[in-house]
Amino acid sequence: MEPQLIVSLGLILATFALYIGISVYNRARATSDFYVASRGIPPLWNGMAIGGDWMSAASFIGMAGTVMALGYDGLAYIMGWTGGFLLLTFLLAPQLRKYGRFTVPEFIGDRFESNPARLIAAIATVIISFTYIIGQLSGSGVVIGRLFNIPAMYGTMIGVVIIAIYATLGGMKGVTWTQVAQYLILIIAYIIPIVFMSLQVTSNPLPWLTYGNVVDDIGAIDRELGLSEYFAPFAESDKSQFIALMFTLMVGTSALPHVIVRFFTVSTMKAARWSGAWALMFIGILYLSAPAYAAFSRFILMTQVANQPIDELPAWTESWMNTGLLQAADTNGDGILNWTELSVGEDIVVMATPEIANLGLFVIGLVAAGAMAAALSTAGGLLITISSSFAHDIYYRLMNPQASDAKRLKAGRIAIVISTIVAGLVALDPPGVITQIVAWAFALAGGTFFPVLLLGVWWKRMNTQGAVAGMLVGLLSTLTYIFLSMNGIMLLGIQDTGAGLIGVPINLLTCILVSKNTPAPAQHLQDDVINLRYPEQMTYKDGEVWMNDGTDK
Repeated sequence: MEPQLIVSLGLILATFALYIGISVYNRARATSDFYVASRGIPPLWNGMAIGGDWMSAASFIGMAGTVMALGYDGLAYIMGWTGGFLLLTFLLAPQLRKYGRFTVPEFIGDRFESNPARLIAAIATVIISFTYIIGQLSGSGVVIGRLFNIPAMYGTMIGVVIIAIYATLGGMKGVTWTQVAQYLILIIAYIIPIVFMSLQVTSNPLPWLTYGNVVDDIGAIDRELGLSEYFAPFAESDKSQFIALMFTLMVGTSALPHVIVRFFTVSTMKAARWSGAWALMFIGILYLSAPAYAAFSRFILMTQVANQPIDELPAWTESWMNTGLLQAADTNGDGILNWTELSVGEDIVVMATPEIANLGLFVIGLVAAGAMAAALSTAGGLLITISSSFAHDIYYRLMNPQASDAKRLKAGRIAIVISTIVAGLVALDPPGVITQIVAWAFALAGGTFFPVLLLGVWWKRMNTQGAVAGMLVGLLSTLTYIFLSMNGIMLLGIQDTGAGLIGVPINLLTCILVSKNTPAPAQHLQDDVINLRYPEQMTYKDGEVWMNDGTDK
């Protein structure tokens, strides 16, 4: 067995043992443990868990590769994903936490006193989370495929088994604390390689301060090769697509059910806000590092791999070619591998860079463990969301309101196993690269939920008919545009990954028009909306604000 495989496998198995141990120790014993960790997670740790939940395979594995391939245009991912947390933290999370429900579909069903709205929201949640988890399983396939030198699809099969085991055991309580551990592992694994690359290339260990000079050097090489200059604005996409993608990721972030539910695990509205603040800090560490990762990786590839004899390529290239994610061919027959003859899959940049830069066995293994932590942490949160949508919102709230805790937990765990297997089958032949698949999930989340949640929290006139019509029209219009754009039918150059810019305005307009032309909601529902704007110590009722001790404010 290769030394690299032994080290990587050892680190991954050690982290797996840690995750499963945490899940067993914190295993869910009641439904409140399983769905919202009994609302007892401190804001700092919840912020770190949100960071772990958020730092998916798309962020860890795909982000730097996307920025490396697209240059400036890839920054739309970073700006959109980061900006979305500001919307969520200030406009939705504290208010949704005060409402005190377990899931997004439960909030929608109770806010509008509508079981049809609850059912539509639950089905949409499953669709969105299912789409998202395909990207995570695909990411785990990339990691495991490289470790064992096998096609990525077989790696995906192994990842399916691991994810199903630990998510089924712990529920939200176990997943929360595993996500804290996973965040710590993935962020260390992400930072160490760029520190060493910065030392190699610039003799300075602070990559955030040095990669700007490397970008300039890459631009000079691009000009020599006659390529679009790296980080030249809108060289790889239209300005309209850049804006559409950024908007889609921003509203999608603030409407993703598996992210929102993390704010339900704290005790108060204030704790929800602080959770968002801590999450932004932890997430920002990786997002400020991704452009540096992309720049150093591209520079090393262009200067140390490209323009070398085709029969003298480094040993690491053969291993990655076996995965099908790296291709090199001497198309012009000159015996030299030109930059344009090298095809590097976006999803292998982070994984391959430690080998490209010759950073040693431990760093290679650490990155593999970090990548698996990223895929597992998000997959765990998504599976809990799928499980709760089925077991809590459909089975318990609609089909069997008398179900015991034991039956509800059993239904939730069965839902996790089934959804993992089905998503794994789709991920065997993924319909796109990881960041693309994940962007579809964001487009669907924004197009389906963002207007309904925003108006449901801030507009008391929003009613059941508006919510149902908005979700249906938003989901269908977003799905339709994704399929049309993938087949070459686009509006203003907006691609499938920017479909949220189509679905969200249509949903918002539908909500407003339908609500305005149908009866207003009951007065107590309107009072509930106004009540959400006040701290927990205050309650709005009958046109007055009362302290919860019964005295008039």
